[in-house]
Amino acid sequence: MSVMQSASKVVKRVKFDPLVLATIILVFIFLILFVMYPLIKVVVQSVINNQGKVSIEGIREILRNKYYFVCLFNSFRLAVTVAVISTIVGYILAFAMTKVDIPLKGVFKNLVIIPMISPPFILALSMIFLFGRQGVITRQLLGIRDFSIFGLKGLVAAETIEGIPIAFLSISAMLENMDPAVEDAAVSLGAERLHVFRTVTLPLSLSGLASAFLLVMIESLTDFGNPIVLGGNYNVLSVSIYSEMTNFYNLTSASILSLMLLIPTILLFIIQRYYISRRSYITVTGKPSYQGKLIMDKQTVKIFFTFCALFAVIIVTLFGIVIFGSFTNTWGVNLSLTLKHYKYAFALGFDSLKNSLEISLISAIVGGLLGVIIAFLIIRESFFGKKIMESLTLLTYTIPGIVVGVGYVLAFNKPPISINGTGLILFIALLFRNIPVAVESGISTLLQIDPSIEDASTTLGASAFTTFRKITLPLLSSPLLSGMIYEFVRAMTATSSVILLVSARWMLMPVVMYSNIEAGDFATASAQVTVMLVIILVVIYVGRSLAKRGGKINYVID
Repeated sequence: MSVMQSASKVVKRVKFDPLVLATIILVFIFLILFVMYPLIKVVVQSVINNQGKVSIEGIREILRNKYYFVCLFNSFRLAVTVAVISTIVGYILAFAMTKVDIPLKGVFKNLVIIPMISPPFILALSMIFLFGRQGVITRQLLGIRDFSIFGLKGLVAAETIEGIPIAFLSISAMLENMDPAVEDAAVSLGAERLHVFRTVTLPLSLSGLASAFLLVMIESLTDFGNPIVLGGNYNVLSVSIYSEMTNFYNLTSASILSLMLLIPTILLFIIQRYYISRRSYITVTGKPSYQGKLIMDKQTVKIFFTFCALFAVIIVTLFGIVIFGSFTNTWGVNLSLTLKHYKYAFALGFDSLKNSLEISLISAIVGGLLGVIIAFLIIRESFFGKKIMESLTLLTYTIPGIVVGVGYVLAFNKPPISINGTGLILFIALLFRNIPVAVESGISTLLQIDPSIEDASTTLGASAFTTFRKITLPLLSSPLLSGMIYEFVRAMTATSSVILLVSARWMLMPVVMYSNIEAGDFATASAQVTVMLVIILVVIYVGRSLAKRGGKINYVID
């Protein structure tokens, strides 16, 4: 059952409030102006030549140039490879933590998630520190001098580590919602666990596996941070778009390449949504809660625990080496400890860190509130264009960050809206780039809240705004907080969507980090990455503490 089909069953409105109408119109204006308009500008620019006239010569040049087709092929080759490995590893980890009675589950879950919320370039830096020319493993331990981590192998390694948490979360949710009575019945009838897995669990997991595969593939296709650092001679579309904008300022070529990257990501997202829409949103069925029996066979537990422990060691090593590198004098030459890189990082990048914190905090607050408002409109109100509003909101998730940057450069560098180079354009880009999670979280929660509670309020004469403020919003505190935390983390770590929008006055920390990496100053970049990682972990910890203190109340549909 799709979100919209589920929503149609719970829409109950006594009267239509003028304030609701004004909110709907305002939301549509924002979505059209800051989501659709930049994309339209990209499409239009793709058929505009250097003289400002309509022409398809730019498209012909791109089609005649084999280099760009190599970039497209490389992007898909990398994405498929990363998606396959990430889905397999993510499934094993998810199965271990949902179906097997292994110790330290809480520790393993937290470590699996860390790459997804980590600052940009941290995995690229760790690959260089471990496998570069002065790498701990290649040079120090194995004595290899001619090994290069740059290219496909480095990208696969870094992006796979980032893709595993995405696959893990998607598959874990699917396995947890799977009725365990089917598996337990097979075991009770004498079937071995391996046979049950092959004939029952795995077939029931296929839609979740496909969904996880497509999500990871989208993330890999749109990735910019790892290819710009580790790509070497392995060229992908996202980096080619950036090169066309910065090296040649060829708006037409950048727009055409943006469409080459945008179209497949949107198609993949549509397919992925098809699988998601088939999931049931019913959380209470009237049946007794039954969690199923965890696998407790000692040999099986040992195997899965060892696998999880090895993955945990890899994560700790990858992140630990970057933190250690930030304290070393000169990596690979002088490993004596020093704080000079932190002093230099703060002296050089304090303003950019301050800008990142300010813009991320504002976008988190506004994005969280706007997300639950949009979710409320989609689930609780009946109006023309509801599906369009939901689609436009979720569309921002599928747009590659570098394409967002190109679209905003084209859309907002001339009157009547000339905001390029300002903090406002950074705020807007980050706000609408990250809002889908707040909307989806709000939708999921609202589908579990009995609408009769709000209907009683409106029946007694309260306006829609009063009902939303005093009843609905408190019940949405959990998705609101989740949306704010997600917005903050993603805004702090965003690179591709803002690298074309920053200015000397409004420089952001991820862009400064990339500048240091490009200049070969890995130690300073590592110090900046470590500072950002600490900030992000503190924010997440505080958010979790607030969520636990606030509690959670669910009013479910009867």
